[in-house]
Amino acid sequence: MHGAGDVRFFDRFAPLYDLVMPPAERDALAAGLAQADGEIERVVDIGGGSGRATLALPVSDPLVFDRSAGMLGRASNRGLDCVQGDARSLPFADESLDAVTVVDAFHHMPNQRTVTDEVVRVLRPGGVFVIQEFDPGTVRGRGLELAEKLVGFGSAFSAPGELTRFLEQAGLDAEVVEGGFEYTVVGKKRESH
Repeated sequence: MHGAGDVRFFDRFAPLYDLVMPPAERDALAAGLAQADGEIERVVDIGGGSGRATLALPVSDPLVFDRSAGMLGRASNRGLDCVQGDARSLPFADESLDAVTVVDAFHHMPNQRTVTDEVVRVLRPGGVFVIQEFDPGTVRGRGLELAEKLVGFGSAFSAPGELTRFLEQAGLDAEVVEGGFEYTVVGKKRESH
């Protein structure tokens, strides 16, 4: 799931993507998913692209969701279930998912508030939204932010505290589960009353 301008780049870049991207932080993803109340069965990896990070999820049957057909072709070749679409309008029923992940892609998403509202809608109470992102406050993060601007991406990076507050404002109980250049934040959907 990338911005409208970014998706064309990812379609073309798909064959090389896994060669240049670092592996996903499996332990941090597991720590985020562990914050959920109850078992995790239905997980959707939004912006899952080639499935690189989806394969690192400690769950049995995750679904890759992305706008880029090229990237989803790579994920499908890895044997992953895929759905092409826009995260601003998720094709899942209300409260039907246990967890949603976004790994290294949230900064590419246009209208992050709408995406987050959709995630909150599809998460069951006690379900979690786990985001791994790059901290623009680190030296490497500033370099990445500059590189993406030079490529022409419309990226919108957030520091860990900013993203935590953003998720809290969207109605989730949020916390940072791992800091650093690539950090992980989890937001848990509050129980319905």
